[in-house]
Amino acid sequence: MTLHHRTVRQDVRELGALLGDVLEAQSSTEAFEAVEDLRTAAIDYRDGSLPSREPLQDTLDSLDPELEGATARAFTAYFELINLAEERERVRAIRRDEQEGRIEDSQTETVASLLERDADAETVQRVLDDVLIQPTFTAHPTEANRKTIKAKLRTITSLLESLDERRLTDVERRKSWDQLEAEVTSLWQTPHVRDRAPEPQDEARNVQWYLENTLFDVVGEVYADLEETLAESYPEVDVPKLFEFRSWAGSDRDGNPAVTVDVTTETLERQRSVVLERYRAELKRLSGILSQDAAWITPGERFESALLDDRERFPEVASEAQERYPHEFYRQKLRLMRERLERVDDVRPGGYDDAAELVEDLEAIDESLRLNDAESIADSYVQPLVRKVETFGFSLASLDLRDHQKNHTEAVGDLLAAQGIDYTDRDEDERIEVLTEAIMQDADVVDLAKPGDVSETTERVCERFEALRKWQREYGTDAIDTYCISMTEEPSHVLEVLFLADQAGVVSLPEYSGLDVVPLLETERALDGARRIMGTLFENEAYSAALDCRDTTQEIMLGYSDSNKENGFLAANWSLYRNQRRLARITDEHDVQMRLFHGRGGSISRGGGPMHEAMLALPIETVTGEIKFTEQGEAIAEKYGNPRIAERNLERMLDAQILARHQSMAGPVRPTPDAWTEAMETMASAARTAYQDLLETEGFIPYFETATPITVIEDLNLGSRPASRSGERTVEDLRAIPWVFSWTQSRCIIPGWYGVATGIDAYLDDGGSMETLQRMYERWPFFRTTLDNAAQAMARTDMEIAAEYASLAPEDLRERFFPRIRDEHTRAVDLALDIMDRDDPLRRDWLRESIDRRDPYVDPLNFLQTRLLARDGRSPSEERTLRLTVKGIAAGMQSTG
Repeated sequence: MTLHHRTVRQDVRELGALLGDVLEAQSSTEAFEAVEDLRTAAIDYRDGSLPSREPLQDTLDSLDPELEGATARAFTAYFELINLAEERERVRAIRRDEQEGRIEDSQTETVASLLERDADAETVQRVLDDVLIQPTFTAHPTEANRKTIKAKLRTITSLLESLDERRLTDVERRKSWDQLEAEVTSLWQTPHVRDRAPEPQDEARNVQWYLENTLFDVVGEVYADLEETLAESYPEVDVPKLFEFRSWAGSDRDGNPAVTVDVTTETLERQRSVVLERYRAELKRLSGILSQDAAWITPGERFESALLDDRERFPEVASEAQERYPHEFYRQKLRLMRERLERVDDVRPGGYDDAAELVEDLEAIDESLRLNDAESIADSYVQPLVRKVETFGFSLASLDLRDHQKNHTEAVGDLLAAQGIDYTDRDEDERIEVLTEAIMQDADVVDLAKPGDVSETTERVCERFEALRKWQREYGTDAIDTYCISMTEEPSHVLEVLFLADQAGVVSLPEYSGLDVVPLLETERALDGARRIMGTLFENEAYSAALDCRDTTQEIMLGYSDSNKENGFLAANWSLYRNQRRLARITDEHDVQMRLFHGRGGSISRGGGPMHEAMLALPIETVTGEIKFTEQGEAIAEKYGNPRIAERNLERMLDAQILARHQSMAGPVRPTPDAWTEAMETMASAARTAYQDLLETEGFIPYFETATPITVIEDLNLGSRPASRSGERTVEDLRAIPWVFSWTQSRCIIPGWYGVATGIDAYLDDGGSMETLQRMYERWPFFRTTLDNAAQAMARTDMEIAAEYASLAPEDLRERFFPRIRDEHTRAVDLALDIMDRDDPLRRDWLRESIDRRDPYVDPLNFLQTRLLARDGRSPSEERTLRLTVKGIAAGMQSTG
């Protein structure tokens, strides 16, 4: 059977030709010829046909500002189209593998692996009962595409799918290409760079789009596939809730003053409105299917009782439904269920109190259908909807609140000072004592609604906690029940949030706590102090009481981004790994269930990379079944923009988590050899020293400012959050995203590999062997994944291009830093290839093919960008072109930060 009519090469070639036609028609023949000259020169140099880049440089020298703008726009649009072509190829691969029964990490393979491990039904049930996967979408400014551009690209995607998967007549095919030309023309004429920074509401709507338009529809399919596969080998196993989606968009206040109480309220309202509308539409669709005549069915006691309850609840609506559907009990029930949904956000009584009541009604229908031999209808239409309601509830995605610890400390200090209690000047032990007593006493200590004469920061914190009580009352505790504390370094930082929640009435110990308080450990001091922080909390009277109210489960967030920025790639990864193991020991000692929250970014240096492999590489003792991780920017679009790819990602996550949880339960796990951990200690220590020495060398900040486009990136309208915490130019103050973004633009991705060569050399010089490193790579998932990810960053680095950016720096700074950076990269690549025993840093052929396809088209944008960066007094037109080169390079590299 022919599944597809096209190939990725055909898509790339024909979309590129179409864009060329549009460029010539919309701009000029001169612009078209300039782009062709640049493209050809870049390709010829890359394949060895030209000995230098002089022809490319000459063409760029000949461009006037107008042609520079057209060139930047052309290459940027090209990458947007090529990204779609490669996405289509990913879908082809998924469909081919499914058809041929060889798809990796599928539900079938998951069950086969459990059978190979001799897992019985009871064990499988325990594994599934433990598993809960919580992707958490953030609004961090790594999404370079405007919403308008994304909408156009989605339309082009649909047209490509039709051309590829449908059997079209010549007329239909011609019409599709006419539509494609129209969309590409519109894409060309649409501004690609935002005129204003997105507001938090825009970011929340962006996250909401993926939840509403992709994930809502595919979740039921993932469950259905797993249930069908399990039924063959484990028919007695019930599949519980396995996924829950969360979001920071509209609720993450850390470093973003634009995220106000009103923004969070609006986000909660909009998400509830969206998900209720989707449920109403689903019930309407179900009504079209469940048209059974009462004369042919026996409804069953449970269904009849549910229908009678609704008739008594809404007699007028019930009468109308009976008149319209006199012999169709299911349709009557569904009409009454829609009425209950309409009243959830209504002043009128009778609405569902929570999503569990809607599930009860759906399960009553499901049971009735099965009583009447209509299992196929129940399986195909009712159960997928049950799964959706279980997953998305009445909130679409639960919100996490987040703020920096210093704001809570300031607020608590101000509030207690107004009551005559000195908090600010006390030491840590004294602070813990004051907070514990205040939390445990019945009477309130402070009035958050009337804080008095306090700082603006304190007013904002008080307003947020007062609103939290109202949000939970209005939208349910599950809608917003987590509070994350950035830069947690002391136990008091966690107790401060618990105290504020207690004063707001969200917590009332020892009976009730409506909040998970989540420390974010991201600095080396915090990670190394994990026992001091968490052990103190677990032994604290107030905090242990709060944990008892939250199923004795402690969520702990690990910050990959700032840890990397502080310590470098290799040291950060090792620190995170060993501290996860330390946290597992601490929680085990205190009989606390741990849920790790991995603060991963989209780029390799910020914890990115294949999620399936990352989950399997985690320390086995940390795999409790529940896992939470951030999804950001381009990673969201890449994973969840296309339904088939989104479904595949969820399946792979589920496969990894089920197998890892079974492994952790099966135990005992063979300990990591001491020689391997000692090797990592040596390598990480030397790598950290090399990385920090680079950053601390005099002149590094001026070099960074001139050898990367950081000054341009800071002014881009990528997100609502400022690029730095205080506006000062220091590496410590700069946020991790623009830090990584800047190096990625200059094709010198030092956050992903700097220090790796120094670390490996230190181990070898200390008597270590290459054979040991090769065994570590072959047998230790942590080391293999870490080195693979570093190698990917090495492969994306291009030192020839990086040299062009280095030439922008003053000569003394260039000579001080660039040779050092280049040497580290060269040695890192050579050493990595020796360890991995292959000729290419990339182990995936498709990724190598993608990079080779893109590089010749990214090169002209890099050279154009360096020319523009070197110009003083750029015109408004040149500034727009410069910003567009940033956008184009990001699309070509498929990475911002």
